[in-house]
Amino acid sequence: MILGRSVFVTPSDGLAVMAANATAVPAYARGIAGIARSMPTSRAVDHVARALGVPCYVTPTGWKYFVALLDRGLINLCGEESFGAGSSHIREKDGLWAVLFWLSILAAREGDVARVMQSHWRQFGRHYYARLDYEDLPAQSAHGMMAALHGRLPTLEDRWIAGRRVLHAGDFRYVDPVDGTVSEHEGAQIVFADQSRIAYRLSGTGTKGATLRVYVERFEAHPARQAMTVGSALASLAAAARDIAEVEQWTGRSKPSLVT
Repeated sequence: MILGRSVFVTPSDGLAVMAANATAVPAYARGIAGIARSMPTSRAVDHVARALGVPCYVTPTGWKYFVALLDRGLINLCGEESFGAGSSHIREKDGLWAVLFWLSILAAREGDVARVMQSHWRQFGRHYYARLDYEDLPAQSAHGMMAALHGRLPTLEDRWIAGRRVLHAGDFRYVDPVDGTVSEHEGAQIVFADQSRIAYRLSGTGTKGATLRVYVERFEAHPARQAMTVGSALASLAAAARDIAEVEQWTGRSKPSLVT
C-alpha cells in the first residue's frame, strides 16, 4: 500500500506509475518488455503501455497467469487491484520490492507521492476507480443474478447508460499467449466509449455464500477534473452498476458491504 501526504495510491495507479518510471530502477534501465494486469484492475497501466510501445496483457484473476508470461519473458511488471505487484525477479507478488521501486521513483523525480501522482495524471489522465463488495450473499441468488446479467449484456451495446454510450458488453475471455489455453466466464465487463468501465466478478461461490465484486472506473483526461473525490466522480457509474445487475432485486442489498 502506497500512501503519501493527503493521497492514497490505488494498486491500479501504483502499477501504472511503476511502469511509467521503470527506467528509474537499475534493473529496468533499458526499459521493459511488457506489462500484465488482471481484468478487474483499472486500465491506467494500459495507457502507459501504449505510450511506451510495449504490450499490456489482461489476464483473469490469479497469479498463475502472470507466471506463464514471466517465464516466457513477455513481461517484466505485473499487478492486481488487490495490493499485489511483482516482476521478473520472482514468481510471486513482492511488497518489499514494490516499496523499494517507489523509493527509487521518488528519488529520481525529487518529489513526494502527491506530486508524482499529479504529474502522472496530467500526462496519462486519471482513472477514478473503486471496488464495491457485496459480501455473504446466498450462493443461489448470486449465481442467478450473474446468469441474468450475462444474458442481458448483449442488449446493452450501443445504449446510453449514466450519460455514456456502451461500446462493448460481454463476458471476459482470455486466450493464454503462451500455450493457447482458453479461460472463459472470468467476469462480466461493460466498456463505455469515454473509456469508463464496469466489471463484475463472483468469488467464494461455495454452498455457504458468495461475494459479488463490482468494479467501477471513470477516465478523466482534463486536469481540471482530476481533483474530485473518488466517491463523487464514480457516483453515477456505481448507481448504474447496481441497477444493471439488479443487485437489490436479487440480493436484497441496497448498498455494498465494503468499498475500497
